[in-house]
Amino acid sequence: MKANRFHILTVNPGSTSTKIGVFNNLKPGFIKNIKHSAEELKRFARVAEQYEFRKDAIANELKNAGADIADLDIIMARGGLIKPIPSGIYEVNDKMLADLADGLMGEHASNLGGLIAADLAKQSGKAKAYIADPVVVDEMHEVARVAGHPAFRRFSVFHALNQKAIARRHANSVNKKYEDINLIVAHMGGGISVGAHRRGKVIDVNNALDGDGPFSPQRSGSLPARQVMEICFGGKHEKEQIERMLVGEGGFAAYLGINDAYEVEKRAENGDADCRFFQEAMAYQVGKYIGSMAATLNGEVEAILLTGGIAYDTFICDYIRNMTKFIAPVIAYPGEDELSALANNGLLLLKGVMLPQEYV
Repeated sequence: MKANRFHILTVNPGSTSTKIGVFNNLKPGFIKNIKHSAEELKRFARVAEQYEFRKDAIANELKNAGADIADLDIIMARGGLIKPIPSGIYEVNDKMLADLADGLMGEHASNLGGLIAADLAKQSGKAKAYIADPVVVDEMHEVARVAGHPAFRRFSVFHALNQKAIARRHANSVNKKYEDINLIVAHMGGGISVGAHRRGKVIDVNNALDGDGPFSPQRSGSLPARQVMEICFGGKHEKEQIERMLVGEGGFAAYLGINDAYEVEKRAENGDADCRFFQEAMAYQVGKYIGSMAATLNGEVEAILLTGGIAYDTFICDYIRNMTKFIAPVIAYPGEDELSALANNGLLLLKGVMLPQEYV
């Protein structure tokens, strides 16, 4: 192997699939989306219990593709719900493995990434396992954490990996450093997060995991507090039902019975007035949230970046652009290629451009 050619395995566990990729530097040599049926997953009481099952599925796919684990230089995994940490690349250590296995900050499929990567690294004999920019990246200003009552506190949980990758990509495209400019990045997918990036740090962002912020195809977003209280104590709904109202069965799913943004888009294009109206309502909320993030940056915004799967929808992007173009140019970077983002972080580490941090 040439000194400047690195083999990188990327692992991205999702709720019903595990995406993996083998990269030669940044060139994908093998990409696979391993689907897991509800029947296969229902036998596991906790997400952490899926670890061996998913690891074996990955090993089998790599074997079938002729990819030798021993050839890997590094394994990059999607980070899970560990304790809040600054942005960066972290080697998977015993402390992280314990927190991932215990579900320290909650149960989520992304918790499996570090667990699987660490085991595969042991099998490889030379590769080390890392995570990069997990969803719990926390760089918020202290004033942004204040929720309005000491019993409550705002937390930073968002699409950090894709937001950071897109922000760096845009900075490179304009020949500037991410750490030298201010950006607003809106990730629009099953959940929506809008972050204020000030000179390389996300100083404010909505908690997309809990459904805070704009509503999305599956999440209700921020709701009127008194009405939420009345639902909770009205005696007609169990806690689990209310949780699903907030995350999983909110947004498009609640209004239209559809949780697929692409299907809503197609129906709207074919004349479905309800689909079009709720597309507008969602875009309106994203635009309004972008405006609030501009205020956190004192109006000093170089660009507004729209990313995630919904950024392929030109109607929604144009709607948001018309609302917010007075702040800064609005640029769409559709998709959420987290495997490439992980590979890029791994390559920066291997080349010594970035240094790993320790999870303690």
